[in-house]
Amino acid sequence: MSALSYAVSDGITIAKRNLIKIKRVPDLLVFTTLSPIMFVLLFAYVFGGAIDIPGMSYREFLIAGIFTQTVIFGSTWTGLGMAEDLQKGIVDRFRSLPMASSAVLTGRTTSDVLINVISLVVMSLTGLIVGWRIHTDPLRALAAYLLLLLFAYSLSWVMAVVGLWIRTPEVFNNASFIVIFPLSFVANTFVDPSSLPGPLRVVAEWNPVSAVTQAARDLFGNTNPAVPPPEAWPLRNAEITSLIWSAALLAVFVPFAIWRYKKAVSR
Repeated sequence: MSALSYAVSDGITIAKRNLIKIKRVPDLLVFTTLSPIMFVLLFAYVFGGAIDIPGMSYREFLIAGIFTQTVIFGSTWTGLGMAEDLQKGIVDRFRSLPMASSAVLTGRTTSDVLINVISLVVMSLTGLIVGWRIHTDPLRALAAYLLLLLFAYSLSWVMAVVGLWIRTPEVFNNASFIVIFPLSFVANTFVDPSSLPGPLRVVAEWNPVSAVTQAARDLFGNTNPAVPPPEAWPLRNAEITSLIWSAALLAVFVPFAIWRYKKAVSR
């Protein structure tokens, strides 16, 4: 077998290890999926009546934003897992085994994508219950889900760098939430950016979370065709912008995470 084949095989083994851990501690997955369900119910039934989206149901507008927020929160599993493995000395055990060093990172990010798949399934069922519907063909709907997972995968590498840098799970949780909450709320996830004041509107329009959310809405058909498309270029070309952001994050943070991992385990 080639070095690449060994690296892929080792990465799959680490991914299985991470998934088995969730099977043994199901509370982690339960509370991860309960949080977005709570957001759906809260915004749909408590705040939904006060938020007006011209020409469409707020619940249909909401679900794509919840999807994006869910995969963003799901990406934090990568950084949290890396910080825990470093703190508990598990990474040192991996170093003593005849395995590719990249497998720890690829296995972790791959397993977290699979966790996000489960979360999206749960969220889709929740959305259908509260009135969300897909108004496009299955291929476009599948493209929306794949775009969400690609963005989540790219963010997982960002969180891997943060987890390797901070190395303490409790501190990582606080640091990640400080970044994630503004990123997911100063966007078009829950409100139309045009309703925001000037500076916040510009931030929301160019926020990568807004591009991914808008792309998901377009691909699911959760937009009002009678309303003109957004004026901002990232939202008018949401699918392309989402792909550009995902590719850019991977290009920067995959090598950065590998470098940081090598430096962290060499101490």
